[in-house]
Amino acid sequence: MGKLNYRIVIFSLAIVFGIFFSVPSLFQLQDGKKVTLGLDLQGGLHMLLGVKTEEATKSRIKSITASIKRFSDRKDILIDELKFDESSVSFALLDADDTKQMKEYLAEIDGAKISVNGEVFSLILTNEEIAKTEEEAVDQAIETIRNRLDQFGLAEPVVARQGKDKILVQLAGIKTAEDEQRARELISRAAKLELMAVDEDRFARVNNMSDSDAAEYGDVILADAKHPAIKYLVKEIPILDGNMLTDASVGFDKNNRPLINFKLNAEGAEIFGDFTGKNVGKRLAVVLDGKVYSAPNINERIGGGSGQISGNYTVMEAKDLSIALRSGALLAPIYLMEKRSVGPSLGADSIKASMVALIGGFILVIIFMVVYYRLAGIIANIALVANLFIILAVMSLFGATLTLPGMAGIVLTVGMAVDANVIISERIRELIYEGKSMHRAIEDGYSNAMRAILDANITTLIAAVVLYVYGTGAIKGFAITISIGILASMITAILGTQGIYQMLESKIQKSKNNRLWFGIKG
Repeated sequence: MGKLNYRIVIFSLAIVFGIFFSVPSLFQLQDGKKVTLGLDLQGGLHMLLGVKTEEATKSRIKSITASIKRFSDRKDILIDELKFDESSVSFALLDADDTKQMKEYLAEIDGAKISVNGEVFSLILTNEEIAKTEEEAVDQAIETIRNRLDQFGLAEPVVARQGKDKILVQLAGIKTAEDEQRARELISRAAKLELMAVDEDRFARVNNMSDSDAAEYGDVILADAKHPAIKYLVKEIPILDGNMLTDASVGFDKNNRPLINFKLNAEGAEIFGDFTGKNVGKRLAVVLDGKVYSAPNINERIGGGSGQISGNYTVMEAKDLSIALRSGALLAPIYLMEKRSVGPSLGADSIKASMVALIGGFILVIIFMVVYYRLAGIIANIALVANLFIILAVMSLFGATLTLPGMAGIVLTVGMAVDANVIISERIRELIYEGKSMHRAIEDGYSNAMRAILDANITTLIAAVVLYVYGTGAIKGFAITISIGILASMITAILGTQGIYQMLESKIQKSKNNRLWFGIKG
């Protein structure tokens, strides 16, 4: 038996690493990181969502209106009759000397077409800007939903565009009605936070006013979140909105009831401070998704840019709401078009069929290698087993999701790992036939085989990277497993087996039994 070499040491460490981090997944232990099964293997929820893109344009118009109001207040520009509808904003400038400054500000608004008639300004969005806004609403919805689900704790949810204005969502591991309802609410919640001034002058008449009556004064009637019968009359143009939100977290009041603490960015903090300073004694409504959660009196100027949203929440509801706020408000509402629940029985069948294919293919490969290459085949099989452990360990370590295509990737990796050892063994056999010494046959065999192995692995790895970058869902799972398998095979099939041969080289040389070691005569 030869001495240990660095290749054997690295190979041994790789095997220990593979076994150690694979155990939690193999035996489903409570402790330790484990591979998560995908929707096709453990069941879950499949949804097709639609996006009301036309609402994104309305939100954009409202946001522009609010920014005009903030700009005029900050610059002490007097405007009157500031109002907006679904597609336009209009207002009157009271001082003609401010015309130039206002025009310069409006010119900076992307995609806006400005018209001026005397002192009256009108703004509409171009058709190109409307199309762009609707496109961005779908992209933003995809990113927001993905962020929310990541924070929700689901492993690798599938969130992808389908068609022009539809979103495909697949959630693995959603098995109970409670989990499904919670996930759906988190996905669909608009999470639109607005701080709106209460119209104190007309508030007493709110119960006798219609929506059209309120609109005449630039107001809107909103219901209380806890008690819908209680109505609030607030200014339709918000003081600021959730776009200025930087953080939201769960807290507790003095009675240990959950609430939401939120923080604003520098611009929001400045606006918040200026408004509260000028409106001491009045009320500011905290509005979330069109409902008033609180309307506290302003006792003094509030600096620091932070506030609270109190409500009759459970801890779980408060947590989900903070997730929705942190991930950002949806630019356009979404609605459920299709829902399918994939039962765990389908996942069990898929796992069983996949395991039969994996184990069956694995056994056949092992038998072939032993019969054809004898002891060299056993060495190759040791590397093959180590390769599987390393793949599972790496996936477990990173909490990767294993899907049915991912299992197909593992099966394919088994074949590729064996293929490398077949090339190496054939090169060694060729050199033995040529009469080379065992030392030279092993060294040159690996050297000659290396180029073919590297070419095959690198081209496959490039293809896997492309699949991961441009693919979605299960395609990414396939790309991940095959990439890990390729990198693992470089350690096991090349580095590890060569180290074993170097350690056993003197013993192979002394035995002079090439048939036993490599399955050839001579």
